[in-house]
Amino acid sequence: MSMIHLQKLIKKALSLNNWFVFYSAIALVVGSSAITRLIEPETFPTFFEALWWVMTTVTTVGYGDYSPVTTGGRVFAIILYMIGIGYISLVIGKIIEGFSAVKKRREEGRMEYKGKNHIIIIGWSKKASFAVKEIMETENNREIVIIDKLEKAPLLTEDIHYIKGDAAEEKTLLKANIKEAEAVLIFSDDSIHDALLADGKSLLICTTIESMVPEIHTTVEVMKEEHIKNFKHVKVDEFVLTHETISRLAVRSIFSKGITNVFSQLMSRGHGEDLYEVVAKPHWKTYRQAFDELLQEGATLISDGNNLEINRNLDENISPNARLFVICDRETYLKIKT
Repeated sequence: MSMIHLQKLIKKALSLNNWFVFYSAIALVVGSSAITRLIEPETFPTFFEALWWVMTTVTTVGYGDYSPVTTGGRVFAIILYMIGIGYISLVIGKIIEGFSAVKKRREEGRMEYKGKNHIIIIGWSKKASFAVKEIMETENNREIVIIDKLEKAPLLTEDIHYIKGDAAEEKTLLKANIKEAEAVLIFSDDSIHDALLADGKSLLICTTIESMVPEIHTTVEVMKEEHIKNFKHVKVDEFVLTHETISRLAVRSIFSKGITNVFSQLMSRGHGEDLYEVVAKPHWKTYRQAFDELLQEGATLISDGNNLEINRNLDENISPNARLFVICDRETYLKIKT
């Protein structure tokens, strides 16, 4: 056989349907075991022993504990050497090819995500990378799905997944399994320098998400505060004004030196005291009871939701839907939580 014919034969073999290759390999092993048992019943008294010999032969392990002794058995062994070993090698190649294909699809964002209770991040940027880091520091086993149009995943680990596509299209959001996600974080497109157009794109994404999963918690980065009113018909839980927040913090640092360190600690799980939400205990009737007990634990109660005035109204009753936020370290929070 010429080299050209051999190359064509290899290409045809590799192009065979994977399931056909696997099923025919099983048939080859089982059939060869039955033939071996039929040819030499004394050498292979049970089907399992014949199967054992066939498997050690086609995988080239060759323990030598069993071997055919008759002419017919050895002739069949020669045939098995020529056909079986090559075919099993093809199966192994197909398995490796399959793993490589899965890895490539995952890297290129073409694989659907099937998990639940994950966080979806839309729009990759430096801000998004910091967000991923913060999520992992807060809950290191939290699943994250990134949606963007990059050719390859910007970040990929066991817990971080990538979906390539337009987040304003339903099919892309469905690939990210948005219906079973816990929250969505939408970052403004840094490639769009016009704030109106950037916020318009974010609004279109929010509208698509709202039509699919109206109850999901959504946080959106908005370039200009006056654009927030344009989101009024869309259910967005929280807005982040990146540029204005940074500018205001810079001004505060002038009049209150060192204030940036305080904000850094409260906004990051990386070091120092952090901001946590705690569940109101049944025996807490007023904010004062909650404040005093939390203080003894080493935590400071600062707000009920966005109401920062509770320390001036400690004798008021805690509402049934209260969301109490405290400042403390992680060890204290875990102790309060249990």
